[in-house]
Amino acid sequence: MDGKRLKIVVAGGGITGMSAAFYAVKYFAERQMPVDIVLVEKSRRLGGHIRTIHRDGFIIEQGPDSFLARKAPVMKLIRELNLEARLAATNPDPQAKKNYILHKGKLHEMPLGLVLGIPTALAPFVKTGLVSPLGKLRAAMDLLLPRRKDDADESLGGFIRRRLGREVLDNITEPLLAGIYAGETQSLSLQATFPQFRQIERDYRSLMIGMLAGKKSAPPALADGPEIARKSLFLTFDQGLSTLVERLEQSLPTVRKLTGEGINRIEKDAEGYRLLLESGDALHSDGLIMALPAAEAARLMPDVAETAWLGRIPYASVANIALAYRAEDIPGKLQGSGFVVPRREGRLITACTWSSSKWPHAAPPGKALLRTYVGRANAQEWLLLSEEELIASVRADLQATMGIVAEPLFIEISRCHRSMPQYPVGHRERLRELRANLAVEKPGVWLCGAGYEGVGIPDCIEQGRRAAEQAVSYALS
Repeated sequence: MDGKRLKIVVAGGGITGMSAAFYAVKYFAERQMPVDIVLVEKSRRLGGHIRTIHRDGFIIEQGPDSFLARKAPVMKLIRELNLEARLAATNPDPQAKKNYILHKGKLHEMPLGLVLGIPTALAPFVKTGLVSPLGKLRAAMDLLLPRRKDDADESLGGFIRRRLGREVLDNITEPLLAGIYAGETQSLSLQATFPQFRQIERDYRSLMIGMLAGKKSAPPALADGPEIARKSLFLTFDQGLSTLVERLEQSLPTVRKLTGEGINRIEKDAEGYRLLLESGDALHSDGLIMALPAAEAARLMPDVAETAWLGRIPYASVANIALAYRAEDIPGKLQGSGFVVPRREGRLITACTWSSSKWPHAAPPGKALLRTYVGRANAQEWLLLSEEELIASVRADLQATMGIVAEPLFIEISRCHRSMPQYPVGHRERLRELRANLAVEKPGVWLCGAGYEGVGIPDCIEQGRRAAEQAVSYALS
């Protein structure tokens, strides 16, 4: 752009927006292109849903508690931030790796060989009490059923039911997979959530055979990753995930950060865009990276075709309730990482992570930390509960499932309103159309974040990185 000093605005200071700002600084500097970058965040703090609190020796996550160690974008960023020495792995004790599913009021150990909720080992699946004999026979039909020839998107639940039957879907796969999105599998898009399932069906016909083949051929970890990433499927940091946010913020000294400041309106002008802020101030931008929830992005671009659809993407509200205990107040020994709860069990909680068992650094010696989850799509009644009612319901569920009757040492509640996007069937195709329209009607505006191409930390980091890359390419054009 004629060698002038560019102005790039990143709207949204969650992990996506912070990653976009980090890579924009990096990529523009590599090309020796002068740029001013402004990060605008409506809340008073950066990091979005990633937030760690420290209390009485406990390390408590109020948002996600980890990330997949085998996903390159997050490991690349950690290396660039020089944070590899701060990584913490899950408990290496084999007993701590067990996971459970609540079924008819009892905790059942997940059968060995489950990969993303798909059975890949015959003997453990045959022995499990989670599925009836008829349900197991129905699941075995996956070995014989033909592949679907139609390439159209379908729901995640519809796909699993078609391949493995309703029992496996309801009792195993949905509580595991839907928990990632706090979603309803009958509504979630297969292509936007687990597109690898459709590819496996194309390549192997049988989902179980294909998952087993992938399990055998998959590399154990990133070839150039740190040793700790080769030993643990999930990773965090020794003082919690906020470590990543804090280091990112420290790495952006040249970025102007406006927190507690929202955007009211975006106007196109002769040179780019004029952003009118809630304070009454205005910002000029040559390029705008919008790392915002889908509805907020739609509100700011009402004149662009397809944004009406964007504004209709539903978001589920969730909460996590952390409860600290003396170890002796937990009946039995916590041997595992926790359990998930299928919808049909009729419980308020959707899952419970035994944090102090999964992450040995999460609680001081002699103490235990549990983190329960509440809320999923089409089950939002919990929003009407007071704090006292919410705690009472959660404790009643823990008593019924784990036999815990003791008073907790303390409780921390984190409510995350409209935090989990529910990708509808056809999401990826509509998103392509929207971006094509944006390129014509709003050149120099890029969408990224959990509402678009994945809710996990690595997915959000990669979306932010790509947006920064697009901003540089646009400036060079």
